[in-house]
Amino acid sequence: MVGRRRAQITFSDSAAKQLENLTTEHQIHALDRALVVISVDPEIGAPIPDDAAGPQLRQYTDEVEQVRVLYFVTALRTVVVVAYIEV
Repeated sequence: MVGRRRAQITFSDSAAKQLENLTTEHQIHALDRALVVISVDPEIGAPIPDDAAGPQLRQYTDEVEQVRVLYFVTALRTVVVVAYIEV
C-alpha cells in the first residue's frame, strides 16, 4: 500500500520573517512538529470564516506545544503556504 505524499511547506514573506525571529530550540521544535502534522494532513486546520476571496485560510493550533499556524493549501493540495506563525 502506497502512502499519501506529504505536502510541501513554504512560507509567505511575513511568515519567513517570523521564522527568523524564533530563537529557542523549544520554539523551533514546536513549530517543526506542527508543520509535520499539517504537511501530512493539510485539512487538519479549521477553516477561518469570512474569507471568501482567494484560497481558504485555515488555522492549526497545538495547545500542548503552544503553536498557532495560519495557512492555505494550493489547488492541487501539494503545497501548504504558511501565512502566519505564533509560537
